[in-house]
Amino acid sequence: MGECVCAVLRVLVLQAVWALCGGQVRYSVPEEAKAGTVVGRLAQDLGLEAGEAEARRLRLVAQGRRASVEVSGASGALVVSSRLDREELCGKSAPCALRLEVLVEQPLRVFHVELEVTDINDNAPIFPAARKNISLPENTPLGSRFPLEGASDADTGVNAQLSYTLSPSDHFRAEEENANSRSKSLFVVLRKSLDRETIPVHRLLLTASDGGQPSLTGTVELVISVLDINDNVPQFNQSVYNVVLPEDALVGKLVVRVNATDLDLGIYGEVIYEIDTVVPPSATDAFSIDENTGEIRLMEPLDFETVTIYDLNIKAKDKGIPPLSGHCKVVVEVMDVNDNAPEVWVTSLSVPVPEDASVGTVVALLSVSDRDSGANGRVRCWVWPSGPFGLEATFTGSYSLVLREALDRERVSEYEVEVRAEDGGSPALRASRGVRVPVSDVNDNAPAFSQAVYTVLARENNAAGAELARLWARDPDEAGNGRVSYSVAEGGVGGAAGSSSVGGGGSVWRPASSYVSVDAESGRVWALQPLDYEELQVLQFEVRAVDAGEPPLCGNATVQLFVLDENDNAPALLPAAGGGPEPGAVSLEASSGLGSGTLWAWAAWGAPAGQVVAKIRAVDADSGYNAWLRYELWEPRGKSPFRVGLYSGEVSTARALEEADGPRQRLVIVVRDHGEPARSATATLSVSLVEGAEAALAAGAGSGSSLLVARSAVGGESGSGATAATNVWLVVAICAVSSLFLLAVVLYGASRWAPRAAVLAGPGPTTLVCASEVGSWSYSQRHSRSLCVADGAGKSDLMVFSPNFAPPPGPAAKDTQPEPSSVLDTVLLASRVSSISPKVVRGYRVLNDVIVSSACAAMSLP
Repeated sequence: MGECVCAVLRVLVLQAVWALCGGQVRYSVPEEAKAGTVVGRLAQDLGLEAGEAEARRLRLVAQGRRASVEVSGASGALVVSSRLDREELCGKSAPCALRLEVLVEQPLRVFHVELEVTDINDNAPIFPAARKNISLPENTPLGSRFPLEGASDADTGVNAQLSYTLSPSDHFRAEEENANSRSKSLFVVLRKSLDRETIPVHRLLLTASDGGQPSLTGTVELVISVLDINDNVPQFNQSVYNVVLPEDALVGKLVVRVNATDLDLGIYGEVIYEIDTVVPPSATDAFSIDENTGEIRLMEPLDFETVTIYDLNIKAKDKGIPPLSGHCKVVVEVMDVNDNAPEVWVTSLSVPVPEDASVGTVVALLSVSDRDSGANGRVRCWVWPSGPFGLEATFTGSYSLVLREALDRERVSEYEVEVRAEDGGSPALRASRGVRVPVSDVNDNAPAFSQAVYTVLARENNAAGAELARLWARDPDEAGNGRVSYSVAEGGVGGAAGSSSVGGGGSVWRPASSYVSVDAESGRVWALQPLDYEELQVLQFEVRAVDAGEPPLCGNATVQLFVLDENDNAPALLPAAGGGPEPGAVSLEASSGLGSGTLWAWAAWGAPAGQVVAKIRAVDADSGYNAWLRYELWEPRGKSPFRVGLYSGEVSTARALEEADGPRQRLVIVVRDHGEPARSATATLSVSLVEGAEAALAAGAGSGSSLLVARSAVGGESGSGATAATNVWLVVAICAVSSLFLLAVVLYGASRWAPRAAVLAGPGPTTLVCASEVGSWSYSQRHSRSLCVADGAGKSDLMVFSPNFAPPPGPAAKDTQPEPSSVLDTVLLASRVSSISPKVVRGYRVLNDVIVSSACAAMSLP
């Protein structure tokens, strides 16, 4: 903890010192320092700990020109790496300051270091030539001055301050004159009259000494020849001509016109002009002069960044023998124009940039410069196009490319940033540098389905492994962040109310994963097992899409799987609502989807056409069109005394029954649905033709003890003993006749005062069946069971709500204990009894007394 506090305090102190120092470290080193010389402890001055310089990769950023210094990786010191020559690095500029950029990482920071290379006196003065020839007439006046080209010293400051001494002479002396602040003139002055006959040639040594310690010198030999005759030299109207030229001046431009006059007459007064010397010597061919007119013209383009001032020594000589000459100086000052565009360098680049990088993140470091001076060298920088990046100035000519807005790789994955620079000249010059900044992906997008809810239709009895649907979730991220895997999240069948699916088959919860599965890679939904519409109608579950990012993101979609019904269930015959056979109802002895069952019914001879004898009841576990049933009379074909309602299943007389029709009619009835292909069931109906009184008696017996009647019928066909049959019939007759009258009265009152319809309700899924002369239709519905019976005409409409599946298997009607007659059977029987005449009723009473007496006598037998 203490080390952390110390580190924080050290950083704060460093920042404070850095702020007070203007954010810059300054060092000084003399030129010609040996390689390895320590300039300064850079790492320590920047506030870095021992060993931290190498860990954070303290280094110099490469610049346009060689700096001759480097950072020692181990110590973090700034050392000399190669020869330092101030004159080579800076020329005559003073002071010679090198601007260095130092870069450290973790975090990335840039520091600016100024290294001043101090001058040492390592350059001796140099004259343009080792010998200078001068011709002077012997009548040259005392005090005449003859210009000399001074020496030059590559050093600066005191080391470049020159002084001149002339070897001892009685006739000449050296004299210096400051023409202006920038140029100094050197002359040889005649102080004693010349005598060619005494000394024809004077040989003098001119020595130039600089101000260094120790002082260095340079010499030139002056050979002065004394001439005779011509005693007037040409004289210029001014000794110095000052001219200012823009650096973009065209070649051939007139610089200046100098003028000199000679007081002599004739050819001694004719003046010829020539350029004697040019400083710097490299510009000898930059100017030309017309020898007759004295016009000086520009012969080469000027460059302010190379030479800012030219000194031209002009000589005017006459045509005398020997010729006499006069001298002047033309100082040409070059004026800067904006002819250099800015230059932009990328010194450091940190890419790619993560899309969740914070605002202010440094992306690149740039260096900008312009060789022009003044306003022409002031550079303005910006980023184009304007976007999530911007520039921040860190130092003169240094900028940082930083993040200004949040990035989104899914919107823009890569930026082409152009850093533009413009100087302050008129017209302004521009430069640009392109920077490519790719954006790296982070997992910031969850998979998204195109729909929140998918509706899938699947036919039942599909094969296991069949493809039901394909789901696809889009994740705009890349690589693992955009790789999506799918799974079944939740959903199932059964359970408590409010479960996510609808289906039959009990309340045990079954997860959706037991029915369907989702391929993890492709999102293909396939069935694990065949689907059964009668078990499952709707399955709702959720599919989850999860990407492979860290942390993973997910999205959900709801799938509603609707199972489409197929015609895979044949119609199933239902037993009568009551337990025994009677007119208008049938008793089912056996039932099978494709086989035949035996049903019993009675009809009275003479019954009119259209009287309902029985009603075939069947149900189909399918739904819709597949459960719509129709009834057809298969046997006997042709002129049968009976017919079957096509959609009601009612067996009625086609004509009045006659004794010729025989005691019994066997009818084969086929029940078909409307599926493709259609499925069917067959029922065999046995109709016994009896007298009207016997039919009524059978009806009454059926209401009280229909089981006995059914058993008697079966027993008679099977050959049971006569004594047992007689006893059974006596008991049946006694019970039936005794209760017939009472039952008739009760039903008559019920038919007049009871409600027109009765409704029975019970739990469980039901099928709504509307039966009439028009047709029937089935519709599945849950949680209710209703039976509607309407009174009225002899052939009333019937609407039944019954279970949408066949009854559970069990013993045939003839082997089971009959249940009490249902409301349906009672109502149907009442409709038949109400049509019997009062005379028949009185006959039943008489017959009742006879049967009771006979029964008593039979019971008294041993």
